[in-house]
Amino acid sequence: MGQVNKTSLEEFILLAFSDLYQLQLPLFFAVLFIYVACVFGNLSIICLVRVEPSLHTPMYFFISTLAATEMMFVSCIIPNLLANLIAAKNRISFIGCFTQLFATDSLGTAECYLLAVMAFDRNLAISSPLQYSSIMTQTLCIQLAVLPGIVGIISVLIPTISTAKSEFCGPNKVNHFFCDFAPLESLACSDTFNSQILTSCGASFAIVLPFITTIGLYIHIIVIISKLNSTESKQKAFSTCSSHLTVAGLYYITAINVYVVPKGSHYDRFLALIYTVITPLLNPFIYTFRNKDVKRILIKLRGLKFCQELF
Repeated sequence: MGQVNKTSLEEFILLAFSDLYQLQLPLFFAVLFIYVACVFGNLSIICLVRVEPSLHTPMYFFISTLAATEMMFVSCIIPNLLANLIAAKNRISFIGCFTQLFATDSLGTAECYLLAVMAFDRNLAISSPLQYSSIMTQTLCIQLAVLPGIVGIISVLIPTISTAKSEFCGPNKVNHFFCDFAPLESLACSDTFNSQILTSCGASFAIVLPFITTIGLYIHIIVIISKLNSTESKQKAFSTCSSHLTVAGLYYITAINVYVVPKGSHYDRFLALIYTVITPLLNPFIYTFRNKDVKRILIKLRGLKFCQELF
C-alpha cells in the first residue's frame, strides 16, 4: 500500500495572511474591489474588441486574449483567498491544491509567452510595416494565441506530477495564499531534490526565456525607432510599445523576484499579490484605456447612447 500511495494527507491548510489578523478585513475588501475591477476591466476589453470592427487587428486580438487569460488566472486564486480572509475557509483538498497549482502555473506561463508573442507582433509591425498584413494572417494570429497555452500546460505538467508524487505525511500548513511549488515542496517528507530541479528548470523556461525574448525584441524595436526620421513616427511607435513594455516589465520582474527571494516570507507573499492581483487590474488601463483609438471608440459609444436616450 505504501508504494501505491505514499501520501497520507487528504488536505492542506492555506495560511495566507492569518498571521496578520488585524489586516484580514481591510485585505478582504481591498482584494474584493480589485478582483471585481479586474474582471470588469478585462471583460470590457474583450467585449470592446469583439464589437468594434476598427479593433479587429492582431494587436487588439492579442490584448483581448491576454485579458481572457488574466481573468482565468485571477479566478483560480482570488475567490479562495477571499473565502480565507472573511470566513477562515482555509482548507483545500489534496487534489484541489494540485489542480489549483497546475491551473495557475499553466496560465501564468501562458501569460509570460503571450507577452513575448505581443512583443513579436509589435516588432514585426515596426520592422516590416509593408509585409505585416500579409504575414500576420488570422490563422497565424490564432496559432500564436494558442501556442502559449500549450507551452504552459506542457511545461507545468511534469513538475506538478513530480511534486504530487512526493510523500506528504506530516505538516500540512502551506505558508502562502494559494498552492505553489516551493511551499508544497517544503512540506514533503521525502527527498524533493528531483522535484526541485524540475521546478527550477520549469520556472526558467516559463519566465526567464520569454523575458529574454521580450527584452531582445524591444531592443531591436528601439534600434529601428531611433533610425526613423520623422519625430511624429517615433512618438507614435514609442506610444504603441510603451504600454506593453510597462506591463511586461511589471509582470516579469515581480514574478522573477517571487522565485528568487527566500520562500515563505512576507515579502514573497506580498510580491505574489502584485503579479496575481495588481498586474491584471492595471493591464486594461495601461493597454487600452490610455490608448487613443480606444478613447475615440468609447466617446463614440457614449455619443450613440446619448442619442438613443434623446430620441
